[in-house]
Amino acid sequence: MPLYFQHAINESSRLAVWHITESEDFFTNEVSLKNTITHPHKRLQHLAGRYLLKHLQPDFPFHSILIGSSKKPMLPENQFHFSISHCGDYAAAIISNEKLVGIDVEMITPKIEKIKEKFLNLDELELLQKNQLSESNIELITLLWSAKEAMFKWYGKGSISFKRNLPIKQIHFDEDGGTLEAQFSKEFVQDLNIEYRFFDSLCLAWVEG
Repeated sequence: MPLYFQHAINESSRLAVWHITESEDFFTNEVSLKNTITHPHKRLQHLAGRYLLKHLQPDFPFHSILIGSSKKPMLPENQFHFSISHCGDYAAAIISNEKLVGIDVEMITPKIEKIKEKFLNLDELELLQKNQLSESNIELITLLWSAKEAMFKWYGKGSISFKRNLPIKQIHFDEDGGTLEAQFSKEFVQDLNIEYRFFDSLCLAWVEG
């Protein structure tokens, strides 16, 4: 059972990451998909994400999931707040009984360096230089992208500028991760703390609030 990482954030929120090594049958014995996904690996990723939701919340009401106008999956009356992410052979999920949540998992690859100016503003590019971890700094660039993706999912309404509406203010390091100070600003302004972890070539970021 390749449960890669599991974390109880607090009494109402928890998350997990799954390393996908199984066939579809392993997941379809426990969960199913409403939408038809023709690509085999994408279908496997989505099944793994749903499997994680059931792992985190055994009575999760999959039959009640609705898809919002921004394509965000949600439950009526916000019975649970949840978010799913997947990349490569990994899936991640977060769920909360009380707060809005967002999660993102990313592989750390050099290609992120080529597009950094598309999602980072000038202050964030300067922040990268001050906190440089390596010559290419692809770990931190990936982290900032992952953090903004997590905030985007936390917001859940789409139509947002990663540069203008999701600025990262500070980076705090711990042994394998840490926190980012960020601020959401669109129709309202809210300060957010984004937690993160690095695992070899993987970056995981999540937010609740």
